[in-house]
Amino acid sequence: MIQRDAEKKVRLYARQFRALAIVGPRQSGKTTLARQVFPRKPYVSLEDPDERTMAVEDPRYFLKRFKNGAIIDEAQRVPDLFSYLQGLLDSTRRNALFVLTGSNHFMLNESISQSLAGRIGYIDLLPLTISEILRFSRSLSDADSWMLSGGYPEVYDKKRNPAIWYPAYIRTYVERDVRLIKNIGSTSLFTKFLRICAGRIGQLINLSAISNECGIELKTVQSWLSILESSFIIFLLKPHHVNFNKRLVKSPKLYFYDTGLACSLLGISTTSELSLSHFRGSLFENAIVSEKLKIENNKLKGAQLFFWRDNKGVEIDLLSDTGRKVVPTEIKSGSTFNTSFLQNLVRWNELSGNQGGELIYGGNKTYELSTKIKVKSWKDVG
Repeated sequence: MIQRDAEKKVRLYARQFRALAIVGPRQSGKTTLARQVFPRKPYVSLEDPDERTMAVEDPRYFLKRFKNGAIIDEAQRVPDLFSYLQGLLDSTRRNALFVLTGSNHFMLNESISQSLAGRIGYIDLLPLTISEILRFSRSLSDADSWMLSGGYPEVYDKKRNPAIWYPAYIRTYVERDVRLIKNIGSTSLFTKFLRICAGRIGQLINLSAISNECGIELKTVQSWLSILESSFIIFLLKPHHVNFNKRLVKSPKLYFYDTGLACSLLGISTTSELSLSHFRGSLFENAIVSEKLKIENNKLKGAQLFFWRDNKGVEIDLLSDTGRKVVPTEIKSGSTFNTSFLQNLVRWNELSGNQGGELIYGGNKTYELSTKIKVKSWKDVG
């Protein structure tokens, strides 16, 4: 068991809210974190059929058992329970009385917004960052191994083989979690949709192209993308509003929260296959963008992330906007630094009137150039 970077946020929120909701993808370590921070609270899972039946049929009795609060796992399985929780929270001055965990953001958020708004604090727990992985293992041998292994704790804690573990994870996700959100008749078609999305990592969302390739309607594409977002499989990176008097791209870009999952969907099962794959550059970009997202998410007040692209092809892979300043980041998968990597950063600084920024590449050296641009190894994203 390791200390997660999000633990500080959980402990802070525990002093500010009467209840907490720890949400994130299945197997991201939500329950482990909750039990580690609140070891004295009783634990109950609504995945358990008996507990779920009790919560559905007699919610008052179900909650009456926990006078000093509890950790309720997979809370979205019984949405009606939140209305009864509201009464308990309104009658107490105690903070962090109940800690709810869930792997479906949409269902949990919908229930909370109707009943517990203002009473509950949200913490997103995403897969492991590099610094957290290093608490399991003293070193990361290379970028390809990191991308292939992804960031799910069990892969490192139990030393699972990604080529075996991820296909089982995908099957469980499609056959169980997706059907909780929407009764999709053809799981094979949804899996095909997943694989198509994996093939579009780092690209602007094109609903029509996905619709044609998958053979589904545009409305279905939009609906299924929402499912993938709400269950923490993908996220959409939005374009930044800064325009410098140029026309901007307005569509978001698609990324996966975890590259190990994406590699599995693309049929990549070894580092040798990854090193030769034409998807490697996109997967490396995805790995860095998601790493940045996880780092900012774990902070008490993180920066907002965007990308920037004009209609002439000038693009910055990532902009970190703190509200006070905007830091541009370029991402290159090559392991040998080349001055051509800096082309878009230099152009951005010319347009914006700023200096600096960072280039993250596939090599192992980190240093700063005379132009104040930091060249960072993939290991030093933070």
